[in-house]
Amino acid sequence: MKKIIILGAGMVGKAVAIDLSNEYKVKSVDIDQESLNYLSNNYEIETEILDVTNKKLLSKAIKDFDLVISAVPGFLGLQTIKSVIKNKKDLVDISFLPEGVLDLNGMAKEYGVTVIMDCGVAPGMPNIVAGYHNENMKIENFEYMVGGLPKIRTFPFEYKAPFSPCDVIEEYTRPARYMENGKEVVKPAMSDTELIEFKEIGTLEAFNSDGLRSLIYTLNNIPNMKEKTLRYPGHIKMIQALKAAGFLDYEPMKFKGQEFIPFEITSEILFKAWKLNPEDQEFTIMRIVLQGEENGTKKEIVYDLYDEYDPIEKISSMARTTGFTATAAADMILNNVFNEKGMFPPELVGKNPECYKYILSYLKERNINYIKTERSL
Repeated sequence: MKKIIILGAGMVGKAVAIDLSNEYKVKSVDIDQESLNYLSNNYEIETEILDVTNKKLLSKAIKDFDLVISAVPGFLGLQTIKSVIKNKKDLVDISFLPEGVLDLNGMAKEYGVTVIMDCGVAPGMPNIVAGYHNENMKIENFEYMVGGLPKIRTFPFEYKAPFSPCDVIEEYTRPARYMENGKEVVKPAMSDTELIEFKEIGTLEAFNSDGLRSLIYTLNNIPNMKEKTLRYPGHIKMIQALKAAGFLDYEPMKFKGQEFIPFEITSEILFKAWKLNPEDQEFTIMRIVLQGEENGTKKEIVYDLYDEYDPIEKISSMARTTGFTATAAADMILNNVFNEKGMFPPELVGKNPECYKYILSYLKERNINYIKTERSL
């Protein structure tokens, strides 16, 4: 039986471990004993306390495994990826690190490993969809919008963080890059807000965020590309107010002789307010829209996803939709469906029709359904 080690036992890391433990020998490592106890007490999953920043201990931990999945917070992502590559281990990464990692392609090839990065719900599935259709369609416009939200709207934020809260706040502070008429444009995060209707949930508010990532460089033949985050209407005004007042500033301040960074204090407060409890009802919603010409016909192709918390396994929807995309990729690598060496963003995996179909089928088996519709323009 092949062996997988998962770095990180947070909400998504737990979902990844649970899913893969049905077919593989799985070990989960984390710095938090409580998260590990849940896995070892309820599933046939080996666990171990590990600080992934300790390169020597990390090397020892992953030595005997066939594949590594990194589900660490974004700020630990780059160092972790480099360490895993140098240990000659295949890797699926969902740390969604802020740095670009396509430059590591040469290193991955040199060490003879397969690395699939950003392989979650978003980034992840929109990339796979874009990569697949880009092979047969002259895409003029590509846009996706995505959000993970609580079903119960609680004042004042009407929001709970379905993954690492520090990565959530990145969405509100990192400038948003997108493509317009073939040129890269940078706008402030939270700009260009608009109201969008969804039949499952009603009206949501979309705003610019920096979710295109590798697509800007790998599919730069598509002249117009944009990604937006979804929240309940009114939420983003509160975040904009916090930002305008300086609560999200990184510059140190002094108060009564003590120096502090406003962003760190605000983050600590928001983490508590946004804590998603294990059995909180929540959902993931996403819409992917492609417009262009295929076989001489102008058309629009839309993928819609709506997924809810799993009350049986007690796994959040965001953990399911993110984690199971990663486990699909891991399953592909271990079954030799995808075995190219190097650093691969999901769009370069999705361009292979077999991989595209494999991942959608894998997700469908877990009741994660992307509903595809087409219409002529």
